Amino acid sequence: MRKGFYTLLVAQFLSALADNALLFAAIALLQQMHAPDWHKPLLLQFFVISYIVLAPFVGSFADALPKGRVMFISNGIKFFGCVAMILGMPPLYAYGIVGIGAAAYSPAKYGILSELLPPSKLVSANGWMEGSTVIAIILGAIIGGKMASVDPQNAMIVITVLYLAAAGFNVFIPKLPIDHTITKKNLWFLLRDFYGSFMALWRDPQGQVSLSVTTLFWGAGATLRLVVLAWAAVALGFGLDQATLLTAAVALGVALGSVIAARYITLENSVKVLPAGVVMGFLVILMIWSTEWHVAALLLFTIGVLSGFFVVPLNALLQHRGHILIGAGHSIAVQNFNENLGILVLSGAYTLMVKADIHINYIVVIFGLFVIISMSMINRMYRRQIKCALDV
Repeated sequence: MRKGFYTLLVAQFLSALADNALLFAAIALLQQMHAPDWHKPLLLQFFVISYIVLAPFVGSFADALPKGRVMFISNGIKFFGCVAMILGMPPLYAYGIVGIGAAAYSPAKYGILSELLPPSKLVSANGWMEGSTVIAIILGAIIGGKMASVDPQNAMIVITVLYLAAAGFNVFIPKLPIDHTITKKNLWFLLRDFYGSFMALWRDPQGQVSLSVTTLFWGAGATLRLVVLAWAAVALGFGLDQATLLTAAVALGVALGSVIAARYITLENSVKVLPAGVVMGFLVILMIWSTEWHVAALLLFTIGVLSGFFVVPLNALLQHRGHILIGAGHSIAVQNFNENLGILVLSGAYTLMVKADIHINYIVVIFGLFVIISMSMINRMYRRQIKCALDV
C-alpha cells in the first residue's frame, strides 16, 4: 500500500468514530428529552436525506477538487452540526446538518481509493477501510453509549474533538490529479450528468448486481442497528449502554468477514459471495429465540461476519466498474444515492412499525424475511445474467 493510504485510513477512522458516537449520543439526548420512541429511527432519516438530495452534486464536487480537501471541508460541516447540537439545536435537525457533511465526505473517501491504488489492491484496501470503520463503530458505541448514558453533552464535546482531529489528518492526504472533472456547473447539467452516471451503472451487468447488494446491505445494516437496540431492551432488559455492546458484536463480525474477504476473494470472483446474504437473513430471524445475552452476541457476531464477507468484494467491484465507466466520485455518489434511499425506505418502514406498536419480535421476522427474499432475487438475477452471457 502507498504511504498516503494509511493517512487516509487514520482520517477515515477518526471521522467514522465521531459519526457513530454521535448517533448514540443523539439517541441518549432524545431519551433525556423524553421524545417519542419513533423519533430514534427518525434520526437516520434526517441524516440520510442529505445523501439523496445532494447525490447529483457531491460526486461532481468530489471529482472537481483534490479529495483530501473535500474530506477536510466535509468534516468541517460535521463539526458545525455537532456544535449546533451542543448549543441546543434539536437533535433531529443538528444530525441532519452532520448528514450534509457525511454526504459530501463519502464520494471522496471511497473515490480516492481507485485513484490512489491499482485495481489489484482494491479488495484489500476495502477490507482495511471496512475493518477500521468497524473498529470505529465499536469504539463509537462505547463513547456514545457509555458516556452519553451518563452525560450526552460531555460525549458530544469529545465528538467535536474527534472531527477536528480527522480534519487535521485530511490536510496530509496526497493531492492526486483531478479525475473526470465536470465541464459545466449549472444545475441542469449536473442533474443530467448524475442521471447519466446513474443509468450507466445500472445498465452495466456487474454494476447492477453489486449496486443491488450494497444498497440492500447498507439499508438493512443501518436499520438493524436500531432494531437490535429495541430488541435488546425487550428480550434482554438491556439499557442503551449495554445494547450498544451488542451492536459492537455485529461490527466486530463485519471486521472479521472483511479480513476473510480481503484474504480469499479476488475482484474477479466477487459475485460468488452472494449466497452469504441469504444465510444472513435466516440468522436474523433466529434472534427472536435468543434469551441469553452471550447467545445473542454470538448470533449477531456471525451475522456481522457474513455481512463483511459478502459486501466488501462487491463494494470493491462497484468501485472498479464505476471508476472505469463514470469516474470515482460520480460512482460513489450514485452508490450513496441508492444505498441511502435503501436506508430511508427501510428505516422509514421500521419507524412506521414502531409507531404502530408492532411487537419487536414480529419486526425482526419481517426484517429477516425481507433480507432472504431480496438476496435470493439478486442471486437469481446474477445467474440469469451469466446464463444469457453463455448463450451469446
